[in-house]
Amino acid sequence: YNYYQKLLFFLVNKVMLEVKTKIGKKRVLVIPKKMAEMAGIKEGIQVKLKLTDEGIIIIPIPDAVELSLKGKKIAKVTLEELEAESIEQQRRIINK
Repeated sequence: YNYYQKLLFFLVNKVMLEVKTKIGKKRVLVIPKKMAEMAGIKEGIQVKLKLTDEGIIIIPIPDAVELSLKGKKIAKVTLEELEAESIEQQRRIINK
């Protein structure tokens, strides 16, 4: 599951996880392991913070590698096509 699928699951099934935690030095927030795993939050990933009237929402931002491996596929590209496009883009950059 990705974050949005999990969120949809929670909303549809009316499952809401809630825990109390403390904010540490320099406003560091420790997210309980199980909750972080369920939300797809891992050490080192980037997150988007959204401030609302009720508080702060933390949204994990998947990196390019994760998206390429787990994301929705919208097209098929062969290695030859990818290599040809790479060469073309390099020529455009070099000839500028």
